[in-house]
Amino acid sequence: MNWIRLHRRTALFVGLTLLLPAFFYLKTVFGLIGVGLEYAGDRGRIEPRVARLKGLLQNEAELAKQSQLAEGRLLEVAFPANEDPSALAARLQADIRQIMSEAGMSVSNSQVMPVRQGEYFDQVAVKLTTAGSLTALDAALIGIAAYRPQLLIESLDTFPARPNARKNSGDSQSVTAVMQLMVLRVLP
Repeated sequence: MNWIRLHRRTALFVGLTLLLPAFFYLKTVFGLIGVGLEYAGDRGRIEPRVARLKGLLQNEAELAKQSQLAEGRLLEVAFPANEDPSALAARLQADIRQIMSEAGMSVSNSQVMPVRQGEYFDQVAVKLTTAGSLTALDAALIGIAAYRPQLLIESLDTFPARPNARKNSGDSQSVTAVMQLMVLRVLP
């Protein structure tokens, strides 16, 4: 103790020299502990992801089968992306006219509507005005329901045909129908 009082400056340098390595040692130890805890936390977040990936790998064949099934169902509901929207609209217009004429409806006006883009699908629509009997309208709606890929009815307004436009076809009432039909096209 006496030496420390007599040689304060030297004692200070010796003390600092002993404290600096201890400080760096403790800093390194606590830094490594922090890194280890961080890795342990990362492991806790990664383990569920790895387990999910392992589950996907184990069920890969079933997932591929279900994916093919979904693609097949999608083709029942929407046209593929390789279809040109304007050519699709023209074909749709011709197909709808044919469905209507086969059902006994007469189409007085049809118009291709502008293509609307959605998040996953383009919407290709045709608006048409038809006239015929209720039985023919029913048959036309059945034909629309049978069309594949699925043909959706966006709007349908029906009203009795004007008296001078009615055909005397017995007890069958004539109607005029204005409808807008739409199909979906998958976006590329």
